[in-house]
Amino acid sequence: MRMTSSFLSRLIELISPRACVICGGRLAEGEEVLCSVCNLHLPRTGYHRCADDNPLAQTFWGKIHIKNAASLFFYNAHSASSNILYSLKYRNHPEIGTYMGRMIAREYMSDGFFDGIDMIIYVPLARKRQRQRGYNQSREIALGINQVTGIPINDNAIVRTSYQGSQTHLNRWGRQENVETVFSMKEPDGLNGKHILIIDDVVTTGATIAACAKEISKAGDVFFSVLSIGFAKS
Repeated sequence: MRMTSSFLSRLIELISPRACVICGGRLAEGEEVLCSVCNLHLPRTGYHRCADDNPLAQTFWGKIHIKNAASLFFYNAHSASSNILYSLKYRNHPEIGTYMGRMIAREYMSDGFFDGIDMIIYVPLARKRQRQRGYNQSREIALGINQVTGIPINDNAIVRTSYQGSQTHLNRWGRQENVETVFSMKEPDGLNGKHILIIDDVVTTGATIAACAKEISKAGDVFFSVLSIGFAKS
């Protein structure tokens, strides 16, 4: 049975070879989503090594009760690495999110980034938006982190009540106004006194995460850490 499974895997690979999401090159055995060369050359932030004081964490100072913040790499919309997020969000590849979540978790665990975190809450999508896409990319990232760390995912704490359109072309103030009232607490029980990790795919101004965290904070004394794949540093 194992030989048959191995033969089928090789046959599928021969007919439709797996490709790196960044360079498009054929993935070697043992590689997944990214080839080793593209993985090596990701513009990593290294923020997990100084998670309490870095440009991403500073984005949330004075806005929410922030403990730590980190992003895997610096995001530029026109860079090769942006293909990771583009394929995750717009090309129907939720598995990319799960893989990236696992990769981030394995890289950050040894530096204690996840120590003391009680639960994961991902930034929710509006119902219509999620129905169109078929999945929430931020939950896929959260799932990958959960698979490595064992930190539970809370799916029920908060909902997004509306989708105000893409924020791509909005400035800092426009983004803030666009998300100020789009989140609503659903189930606040069990959040008071917790250290919550908020997951999003990419952070630009931090307006979405800040709005989400402020709504969660209505449940009581809550501490936050923030984690994303990309950070569009201004």
